[in-house]
Amino acid sequence: MPEPGAVRLTIDLDALAWNFGVLRGAAGGAEVAPVVKADGYGLGAGPVAQRLWREGARTFYVARLDEGEAVRAALGPRRPAAVLVLDGLTPGSAGRLAAAGLTPVLMSQAQVEAAAALGRPLSVGLHVDTGMNRQGVTLDDAKALSARPDGPLQVDLVMSHLGSAADPGDPRNARQLSAFTSVRALFPQARASLAASAGIYLGEGYRFDQVRPGVSLYGGGPQERPDPRLRAVAMLEAPLLDVRAVSAGETIGYGGSARAERDMALGIVGAGYADGIIRAAAGRGYAWAGGARRRLVIVTMNMIGIDASGGGLTAGDTVELLGPNVAVDDLADAAGSVAHECLTRLGAVAGRRYLGI
Repeated sequence: MPEPGAVRLTIDLDALAWNFGVLRGAAGGAEVAPVVKADGYGLGAGPVAQRLWREGARTFYVARLDEGEAVRAALGPRRPAAVLVLDGLTPGSAGRLAAAGLTPVLMSQAQVEAAAALGRPLSVGLHVDTGMNRQGVTLDDAKALSARPDGPLQVDLVMSHLGSAADPGDPRNARQLSAFTSVRALFPQARASLAASAGIYLGEGYRFDQVRPGVSLYGGGPQERPDPRLRAVAMLEAPLLDVRAVSAGETIGYGGSARAERDMALGIVGAGYADGIIRAAAGRGYAWAGGARRRLVIVTMNMIGIDASGGGLTAGDTVELLGPNVAVDDLADAAGSVAHECLTRLGAVAGRRYLGI
């Protein structure tokens, strides 16, 4: 139980289900396979996967082996689903992958060779690099693998990842699509997946058999700006500890990082970057209190200063730092970051509750 007045993270699984429905509607018949890596983007992979399974999800993606084991345990035998591990077949992981019924997504030629060397039939996903230059086998390696149809590896899914999908006008999207289309032709028996959250909205040609939404499930806009079709899943609230007067010209915070341009009231909120609010958001970001937006003046480890001028705020009031009134994409923009980072930083918040469990 969190102490009275402590920072609280509310995770609205009904909003998660709404977003899943929105993305499923946009997917045009492609399977919607949620990405629940990084502990469900910091919101709890277990409850997230369980609710999405209720909504019809039957394939889930994680990054790490231990994440896959945790999702499998949360789903249990009564919720059968495919769980794919994007790190692939890392050294020493084969036994644990098999024991948990997890599918590795092979992401390098070394992993392809290691999987083949196991000497037993193995169902795998194959990640092919189509231009992002982060992970995946080369196009030549994919061609070589497709020419070995009698080998022990059964490629059930071929995938790639778009590097610029948040910008629909970026020509790299079309180049990656062209490359991936040629890859898909090499593995006609396999399902194909290219689009994540943003890629879903690039058009039907990008959706193939399966899409893999991540951040937009949790309320982040597919084009890295607030999207009215989606609902906030995470709401971070903290108590207002004090309201103090600051005269025009006085400095505020460490090193005088902020300065009062006029006589102002400064609200001191009992939360900070230890609770996931990025320090760089000070000066540009906002909170919600007393029915209005309040500029973030400073962000320190356990305290945030907001502009409380205009009255209406007193110690003990609740301040929303993220949620329906404070879009995660706005917070990310203020901090020079992305919604993905803002959400995953919330994993450290101890006081949390779930709605729609």
